[in-house]
Amino acid sequence: MAALLPDDLLHMICHQLWKQRDFDTLYHCARAGKQLAVPALASIYRMHDVAPVTSAYNDEIEMAPQEKTSGPAYEKGRQQLIGKWASMWRSLILSSLGKTLFPYSKYVRTLSLQDLEHLLQDARFLGKTSGIFFKDGLENFEVNLNVQMSSKKSGLRIDAETTANRLLEVIARQTPMLEELSGSILNGVLSQCIPKLPNLQRLNVYRGEALEGVGNLIQSHCPLFKALQFYGWQKDDADQHFASFLNDIRPQSLESFEIFSVSQIGAESFLALNCHRDTLTELKLNEIKAESIQALSMLKGCTNLTSLLLSEENRVATQDLEKRHNDIFLEVVAWLCQCKGLRTISLYNLLSAPALLTPVLLESSIHLTKLVLEGYLMSESRDFHRAISQQTSLQHLWLKGESSDNPEDVDFLVESLSKLENLTDMRLQEVSDYFLDKHFCTLAKSLQRLEVWESSGYAITDAIWSDMASMKSLRGLEFNAQTRFTSNGIMDFILNLGPGNNGLLLNIVMQDVDFNLTDEEQYMIKETMVSKVDGRFDFMLFRDPEVSEFEGDSD
Repeated sequence: MAALLPDDLLHMICHQLWKQRDFDTLYHCARAGKQLAVPALASIYRMHDVAPVTSAYNDEIEMAPQEKTSGPAYEKGRQQLIGKWASMWRSLILSSLGKTLFPYSKYVRTLSLQDLEHLLQDARFLGKTSGIFFKDGLENFEVNLNVQMSSKKSGLRIDAETTANRLLEVIARQTPMLEELSGSILNGVLSQCIPKLPNLQRLNVYRGEALEGVGNLIQSHCPLFKALQFYGWQKDDADQHFASFLNDIRPQSLESFEIFSVSQIGAESFLALNCHRDTLTELKLNEIKAESIQALSMLKGCTNLTSLLLSEENRVATQDLEKRHNDIFLEVVAWLCQCKGLRTISLYNLLSAPALLTPVLLESSIHLTKLVLEGYLMSESRDFHRAISQQTSLQHLWLKGESSDNPEDVDFLVESLSKLENLTDMRLQEVSDYFLDKHFCTLAKSLQRLEVWESSGYAITDAIWSDMASMKSLRGLEFNAQTRFTSNGIMDFILNLGPGNNGLLLNIVMQDVDFNLTDEEQYMIKETMVSKVDGRFDFMLFRDPEVSEFEGDSD
């Protein structure tokens, strides 16, 4: 009789396979025998949200070349994927109803309602797969809408959002280990689900309205709750309702909060966030309403932030705090300077952003690792650029703003950037439009730790390649610049690359048409890139060489 391995060892083996995201091996383990089935299935359903058959991953499934060129074979393969995708969700739902041998739902840690919606909306799901899915007790959960198919014909179609929410209420009853829930959750549904989710830590809802009335429930039933995201909240009373939510959940519990798009939250919500000032470390407020920009000083108690993102909703920023509301501007500056643990700060489309950031950058007790600024005037930002040089801890720097044709402004920026010796990722858009060869050479010599470098520039030539080749950690180099490279210059650069440049992507997207590379030259460069560092070379001209530069201009 064969000796049985201890259960603890089997669980350890499956845990390692889970860490490697090895679905295939875990699947075979689950079929090997009952003793191994439990730990294998627990690991599979623990990561079911990243299974290759889900909506986020099934487009990446590789098919054989002959299948890609064969329409029927491709459709058959896609239909099989939909069948596996549907089977995964169906088994999860049925287990919540106690109709499966193993309690799959009890293993689930992350649940994406959006993935279920995508399945229900997929054209290949309709018909036979849908009929198989909604049977054996699931018929009552399907909700259909009468939709206009054409000018003369109407028909029934699954109401994916409502159906998914009805199924969520069932699944939530039997997912005690669930830590993260996301999706387009309807009003009232969370009230039914929250009491059954004692391990819930993170919540991501599409509409903020779904949070109405659930703050107290989270306080009572979810002691580990710590992170919240929502896409938007458009109701006029959103500010009051969200402030109530923040006050209702357990004080000093929220660690991360993010809004993805426009919402009506403002002063009351900002003030209520102070109820979590000791724990809140990540705050991302995208597309803040213009009038709410003036309420940012209400956040002054939240000084334990390590990551902050702010942006105004309008494409053209309207709220200049420094010039129009200086008292508020000074309060916001004081707040930011008190965030001594700040490591990442990203400001988009804020008129006063350079002025807000300058004192923060000069604060000796703040050591940033990532700075993102988009939407500013280079010609008015010398103080900001000077201050950047003080943050030598920076590893990631992304700048996008209106360029300046004043050589002194360009030289000033380059001088500051050259002092950031710890940078590994630098992305410059527009502010670098007037960078010349000498500027690239200066930065290449100074920033030897760069792994990713994206930049615009003007009339860049082969003169930069020698210094570029000295950057032994570079793995991504993109020129959104007017370049005048030759095949010999590029080849010399590639041949001087080292082991640290393995996998390098060289992207030249605005080559001067007078310096076009022949197909043979491009092929040679691509082959050499692969053989030297297993890298890739992409090439585009600034414009179509067959079209005159002046075509379309009026006399």
